Amino acid sequence: MSIRAVVFDLDGVLIDTEPVWEDVRRSFVADNGGRWLPDTQERLMGMSTEEWADYLATDLIEGLTAEEVAYGVIDRMSRRYAEHLPLMPGADEAIRRLAEQYPLGLSSSSPRALIDLVLGRLGVDGLFRATVSTEEVDRGKPEPDGYLTAAGRLEVPPEACAAVEDSSNGLRSAYAAGMYVIAVPHPRYPPDEDALALASHVADDLDAVTPELLAKIGAGPPPGGGA
Repeated sequence: MSIRAVVFDLDGVLIDTEPVWEDVRRSFVADNGGRWLPDTQERLMGMSTEEWADYLATDLIEGLTAEEVAYGVIDRMSRRYAEHLPLMPGADEAIRRLAEQYPLGLSSSSPRALIDLVLGRLGVDGLFRATVSTEEVDRGKPEPDGYLTAAGRLEVPPEACAAVEDSSNGLRSAYAAGMYVIAVPHPRYPPDEDALALASHVADDLDAVTPELLAKIGAGPPPGGGA
């Protein structure tokens, strides 16, 4: 099946904010007398706001509600974004290049406020026909809910969409939705090998994500996930 739409992840694909999220949440936990565990960052990647706030409040910090955790962390993230927005190499060009031929969607674990802030500051908000925060669906990544919702808003079947992802949970989410998956691994947070194996293509960077690549992938074997 030919690819008719492209759905991007945000953190780690378009903006290099996984290190920022880790730094902000680490400092928030430390400032509130909590403890950061060796597997905490890996567990957090892909969680919705409700999920990670509950995890921090329940497992890492005492005396704060999940709502207080979410508000505090998101406020710190907004201030960091206002100071500097760490764009991934080739992100702006990839968005504009693909938008010329495909409707674009976005499925992100970031809260809605941060998605809108980032896309607005990049000046590309008008290029995305559908954006979804996992705040707005029942389950975060690795479940397929966000990607399925993005496909629904684009009015394109999931199996005719290509997802661009970096993390293990993101790759699993897009694959479970039945989409073609293009992996662009983050060098600091490489995905697990079993998750990477779900990708139809592994790209070194966003410069390699071109209409020609999408045409090649769409002409190959169909995506294998399925909701």
